[in-house]
Amino acid sequence: GAGKSTLLGALVGLVEPSAGSVRTGGAVPHRTRPRDLVRRVGLVPQEPRDLLYADTVAAECAAADRDAEAEPGACRALLSELLPGVADDVHPRDLSEGQRLTLALAIVLTARPPLLLLDEPTRGLDYAAKARLVTVLRGLAAEGHAIVLATHDVELAAELAHRVVLLAEGEVIADGPAADVVVASPSFAPQVAKILAPLHWLTVSQVREALS
Repeated sequence: GAGKSTLLGALVGLVEPSAGSVRTGGAVPHRTRPRDLVRRVGLVPQEPRDLLYADTVAAECAAADRDAEAEPGACRALLSELLPGVADDVHPRDLSEGQRLTLALAIVLTARPPLLLLDEPTRGLDYAAKARLVTVLRGLAAEGHAIVLATHDVELAAELAHRVVLLAEGEVIADGPAADVVVASPSFAPQVAKILAPLHWLTVSQVREALS
C-alpha cells in the first residue's frame, strides 16, 4: 500500500499520474505507443504469469520476438542463457515460480530496454532461485541496464541495491545509498547488519570478502 507498484506502473505507462510528471528516457510513458515504449522500459510484474498467455514456452518466445521486432530466436536464446534446460513444448503454467519469473524476464529483455523494472521479484522463490536471480540482475547491471526493484525483501536490497528509496503511503521517507538507508532502522535492516552493527556490512558476501 506504499505506492511501489503504482510508481512502476507510471514508469511503464500503465498508470497516468494524477499530479506531477513522469519521464522515461525522455518519453511520457502513458502517451507513448507501447511498441515504442518497449524499447525504453520493461516491467516484470509481481505475478509473472500476467505476461504469459501462450500454450508453450516456444510460443511465448516467438511472440516476444514479434512484439520487440527482434530476430527470430532472440527470446529463446536469452531464456536458454538465463535458464538452461527448459523445453520448448512445456506449458508456462507447468513451470516453477522461479522458472516463470525467468521466462517473463527473458520476454521483457528481448527488446533490450535500458530501464528494467521488477515488482517483488523474489515473491515465491526459494533460496536457490533467488541466488540465480541475483546473479542475473548483477550481470544485466554490468551490461549497462538500469534496474529498479520494488521489494519488501531487505536482504535482496542489501545484496543488490546501490540506492534505496523508502515509501510510506505514497511519500518518500528515506532516500540515499543502500549502506546508509537500510541500517537507519532495525525494522528494515538485513540480518547481518543487525548482528554486526555499527559496522556497515550488510551481507554475508561482504563479510566473507572482508575476512579473506
